[in-house]
Amino acid sequence: MSAALLRPAVGRDASAWMAADLGHDMGWVTRLDAQESAHMASVVRAAMRPGQPLLAYRRGDFPFGERLLAPIRRAFDEAQHGRGVALVQGLPRDGLNPEEFELLTWGIGLHFGVARPQDRHSRYMNKVMDAGTVYRSAGGRGYSSNAELDFHVDGSDVVLLSCYNQAPVGGDSMCSSAATAFRILCRERQDLAQVLQQPFRFSRQGEQVEGKPPVHVNPVFAEHEGELFCFWNRNRVINATRLADGGELTPLQQEAIDLLDAILRRPEVMYLMRLQPGDLQILNNYTVLHSRTEFQDGADPARKRMLFRLWLATPEGRALPPAWAGFFGDTRPGTVRGGVHGFQYDEQCEAFDARQAAELGMGFDATIRP
Repeated sequence: MSAALLRPAVGRDASAWMAADLGHDMGWVTRLDAQESAHMASVVRAAMRPGQPLLAYRRGDFPFGERLLAPIRRAFDEAQHGRGVALVQGLPRDGLNPEEFELLTWGIGLHFGVARPQDRHSRYMNKVMDAGTVYRSAGGRGYSSNAELDFHVDGSDVVLLSCYNQAPVGGDSMCSSAATAFRILCRERQDLAQVLQQPFRFSRQGEQVEGKPPVHVNPVFAEHEGELFCFWNRNRVINATRLADGGELTPLQQEAIDLLDAILRRPEVMYLMRLQPGDLQILNNYTVLHSRTEFQDGADPARKRMLFRLWLATPEGRALPPAWAGFFGDTRPGTVRGGVHGFQYDEQCEAFDARQAAELGMGFDATIRP
């Protein structure tokens, strides 16, 4: 093994929390008051243009005002520079229909980053709801199934999940600290911690455009400029072994990923929360791994579990380890990067990325594609 073992204490202490820490100190939770919620709803209704694509909206279409944006800004700061997880409660769920609530999520995102496409259809916003897909399949995606998910990160600096409907049974959100998991790994099995710093093959789930390989290669843990980074998705690692040119995991690799997943689910490590309608969860995709329990919808189709997922590259995104270039493309700080460009990424998508980057003062290089 050529890589040196990372220091167990690498990374920021704030991001190395235990489940009890989040339970005892709720400073990562922000609640909007009734006046703020009502103002947000009125802004969204005024901005709504039925039939207008999301990419056509501009940040200026959502004049929320600094008084309203300030608590959300604090939540983003907590996600990016603090514990890596933040929750905003009190979005105007009851006063908005699903299309308006989706637009609300999009409007918030326009103030804080550049949305990234998420799938083969180059969609910049996805509904997280049961569409009958099979998670454990070569092209399976968790957001369109009702299955319990593996712990994973998403393909952007931060991920936003806004809750419109919650399932009557299940669908609880699980979060664990990557830094905490890494420190436990180093304490219990330094040899396996070192294995997880070696390259792993991750399947692109058949969503790669022509000319891109069906896998990208990434270590699970890496250090860059004194910060710890984590990239993990068991489903994609296992699916990579099933490709035509795939290879089996070594016994040590299998043991390492099994131990990592076991640590992430330990009760003292994993924080369990149940998102309620009107909640907005913000997660750092480099320092927090997340999952979800299996859920069951009720009989009423209008009450099906529905969350809106938004991936953002942010102006405060830090420099990434060089090994992250295979998935994220641009590793420079504060740049438009990440996402799954898919098969319908076109001139309109590129124009949106460039325009939104310019409005936020972010770097954008259209020639660098993940």
